[in-house]
Amino acid sequence: MIKIKTEKEIELIRQAGKIVGQVLRRLREFLHPGISTEELDAEAERLLRKLGATPAFKGYQGYPASICASINEEVVHGIPAKHRRIKEGDIISLDVGAKLNGYFGDAAWTFGVGKISPSVQRLLNVGRQALSRGISKACCGNHLLDISHAIQSYVEPFGFSVVRQFVGHGIGSQLHEDPEIPNFGRPGSGPILKAAMVLAIEPMVNQGNFEVEILDDKWTAVTKDRRLSAHFEHTICVTKNKAEILTAW
Repeated sequence: MIKIKTEKEIELIRQAGKIVGQVLRRLREFLHPGISTEELDAEAERLLRKLGATPAFKGYQGYPASICASINEEVVHGIPAKHRRIKEGDIISLDVGAKLNGYFGDAAWTFGVGKISPSVQRLLNVGRQALSRGISKACCGNHLLDISHAIQSYVEPFGFSVVRQFVGHGIGSQLHEDPEIPNFGRPGSGPILKAAMVLAIEPMVNQGNFEVEILDDKWTAVTKDRRLSAHFEHTICVTKNKAEILTAW
């Protein structure tokens, strides 16, 4: 069942989302060639706690770090590590979750490190715009899969694919709530969206095909063809006319 949030709950999620945005903004400033993903993780946790929140991901189903840091062909759930150092020309998806006063915010962004090629920049542009297209459909009276279709129908004409194994989700007093939000689907299907539903919309866009596999660490998902992947996510609240982005940064 999709929960309809109260105004108080939305405000609590908004506060958590604001912190997520601040952390992503700081990580963008902190990011440079040579830095390790462990250093990014430590900086994210330091700032989350300084702002009064706790890392939403740390310990969640056994996950060992505060953020997910996924480099190049890594789609999602890359575990930060001292030996994972970022190079000029890499792309990295940073996924941040905050828990504050019992409620969650969740967002991700893929950044280019230093100078990246035009083809890689195109992937990032398409992924970012796909998120925007999906969010634009998150309004009262639309169907859930209108969001999914907007993402898929934007991405595929560029020759890219949307990951099917991982999905967006509801969010609130739990990090993951109903509904699941795939990044592909038939328009006009799924539950009707109502005001005060809070959703985490997160297209994952691959250069190649949509198939992924999980590495031996049991967390890191990579593209099966080892081509690049980009991940963009916002927590949003459904409203009558236009979704409110709760993790804007």
